[in-house]
Amino acid sequence: MRMYDIILKKRNGQELTREEIKYVVNGYTNEKIPDYQVSALLMSIFFKGMTIKETVDLTESMMKSGDLMDLSKIEGIVVDKHSTGGVGDTTTLILAPLVASCDVPVAKMSGRGLGHTGGTIDKLESIKDFDTNLTVDKFIDNVNQIKIAIAGQTGILAPADKKLYALRDVTATVDQLSLIASSIMSKKLASGSDAILLDVKVGSGAFMKSTEEAFNLAEIMVKIGNDMGKNTKA
Repeated sequence: MRMYDIILKKRNGQELTREEIKYVVNGYTNEKIPDYQVSALLMSIFFKGMTIKETVDLTESMMKSGDLMDLSKIEGIVVDKHSTGGVGDTTTLILAPLVASCDVPVAKMSGRGLGHTGGTIDKLESIKDFDTNLTVDKFIDNVNQIKIAIAGQTGILAPADKKLYALRDVTATVDQLSLIASSIMSKKLASGSDAILLDVKVGSGAFMKSTEEAFNLAEIMVKIGNDMGKNTKA
């Protein structure tokens, strides 16, 4: 298998196989495929798009590029929530404790701010002595004891996404729905929850500027989650 042939195939608008996508993700994560070739593939994806099957396969490969959290020691159905981000987004800080108060375990892996949006972890760290750097055991203990834990994402979850996002950021290929959806869902699926709620923001202060874009992104992410065996709603 050659990276050149994969780039050419996508440049011509053809669907990549699961094996080809896995080859790219693993090769780039392990530094066996150079930036310039992955950049060319990302730009081809930006202009030619990806099918749902390709997007699911990309998500799965990125999810499996690192560790998968095992939350089986948490009692009950474990839920997680993700927001695509917007100005003053504080949904998690309100919604997560409300759900936990109904005796539903909330195991939330949160991120930092991206672009103009403020991340949940940034907000929580503004509280004196609030610890978001939890070990897996402490994270699980918190959920079992008080029904909720919010922690920062670790570098061992979906490391392929971290590398690919950094490259997308400098190659003007961030704003592509399949790439956005696979980036979000690879981390959510690696986090180990049973059910995922997606809060897709739309408007001038969000990444999705139109309702149509937001609906399309939501549909793709829900499809990915359900295809991967997780109860996913948006």
